[in-house]
Amino acid sequence: MAATDTALAGLRQMIASGALGPGAKFPPEPELCERLGVSRSSLREAVRSLAALGVIESRHGSGTYVSALDPAEIISRFSLSVQLIPLEGVLQLLEVRRVLEAHATAAAAARQDPDLAPLLDKILEQLEATTDAAEIQRLDAEFHDAICAAGGNPTVTALTAVIRGRGGHYRIFEPGSEFDAIKQTSDRGHRAILAAIAHRDPAAAATAASAHIAQTELWLRALRPEPQPD
Repeated sequence: MAATDTALAGLRQMIASGALGPGAKFPPEPELCERLGVSRSSLREAVRSLAALGVIESRHGSGTYVSALDPAEIISRFSLSVQLIPLEGVLQLLEVRRVLEAHATAAAAARQDPDLAPLLDKILEQLEATTDAAEIQRLDAEFHDAICAAGGNPTVTALTAVIRGRGGHYRIFEPGSEFDAIKQTSDRGHRAILAAIAHRDPAAAATAASAHIAQTELWLRALRPEPQPD
């Protein structure tokens, strides 16, 4: 095992075992090097790797600390890698998104936030009135983010946002022969989701959300657009 891998494994073990919990300060660098049997350069490289994942924080003049280990924050770091996944992988991720958003939408319907349905209706009025591809994408994300947030699980919200971010690079709302059909189908799917939430029906909400995302999968499989990263 390379020295950096040894250092990385040692740091991860200290955190995973609970020896160092969220917010805890790591021992001084010389002590860590001796404990892990690695050089300072290997240790620092391992620290940088974990910092990039949101697991470790280096505070100038103070030392190295375990982060809050917030699941949503750590998951949001996945976007750097997820944004590289090609279409076939994105289609697999959409299956995951379908499960997660069905759960989140059902939870949103069950929680019965009185402000949610009017907010979603306002978003949909704007979405249904526009044919601008960029505006459609923005409002679609706003609609789904609001539902996931209302579902009450920040980790689910973060993970679906990461998946949706890459899926949004494969744009199906670009002008073309299929645009009207796609837009109308998407609008109807959004309205079905809103109706289920407004009626506070978790089962119908889950079904509507799952069907809506499944339809997106079908369009992507049929059209297979080239990615257009922001």
